[in-house]
Amino acid sequence: MKLLRYGPAGKEKPGLVDSQGKIRSLESIVTDITGESLSQAGLQKLAAIDPEGLPLVPDSVRIGPCVTGTGKFLCIGLNYADHAAETGAALPEEPILFMKATSSIIGPNDDVQIPRGSKKSDWEVELGVVIGTTARYVEETAALDHVAGYCIVNDLSEREWQLEHGGQWVKGKSCDTFAPIGPWLVTRDEIPDPQSLNLWLEVDDNRYQDGSTSTMVFPVAHLVSYVSHFMSLQPGDIISTGTPPGVGLGQKPPVFLKAGQTMRLQVEGLGQQQQKTVASV
Repeated sequence: MKLLRYGPAGKEKPGLVDSQGKIRSLESIVTDITGESLSQAGLQKLAAIDPEGLPLVPDSVRIGPCVTGTGKFLCIGLNYADHAAETGAALPEEPILFMKATSSIIGPNDDVQIPRGSKKSDWEVELGVVIGTTARYVEETAALDHVAGYCIVNDLSEREWQLEHGGQWVKGKSCDTFAPIGPWLVTRDEIPDPQSLNLWLEVDDNRYQDGSTSTMVFPVAHLVSYVSHFMSLQPGDIISTGTPPGVGLGQKPPVFLKAGQTMRLQVEGLGQQQQKTVASV
């Protein structure tokens, strides 16, 4: 299934995408796409529905973040061997874990605000993992059983604030609008191998990133298991699993975002995003 949320920001409604690519309303079935609706029982309930019997939603509707009520937005740094190489960093011996403020979450096609004073705002196309059932001390062999599905994440970053101001990466990662997610949450059954997905990102029609999840240093199952040994993963939590090479910081010379540009990005099987960059309000 492809689950989504549609409507004005803050007033989104639940929906799904039918076999013809049309949006159907789930308002009569669930109140929203939350951790609760992503449980095994919740997904089984949704899978039993005939989409053709659900009300159609206009194609022109705004698409919101594909899940709401996310408690933790976790990110993995330097998780692609070829991306680590472009930044000159050594491959990590364990996953590099940091958090992104949930207030940075926006819809997949909403405007991205370049923060006041930013000189080094950057892009990162990533595979997002959405947790469906609580994971605590899970083994890698059972880790994917706790995954509800996958989505696209643009893990935007302000590199100066991330790398040059001391402390944790979080302050360069958590600016408002720095986490477009969606358009859909694609359930795990439709993505049998999360380690064989192509992903790319373009800025103003120039393709900068073009990679594959096959080059991850630590695969999805390992990441879910690893994180669950430090904290419980709750339904609705998101893990953004790292980015392939081609970020602005890695260009020679570096290239960074400015207002008035258009980003377009895709992860195989998970749809596309497109954002315009605007000056922060």
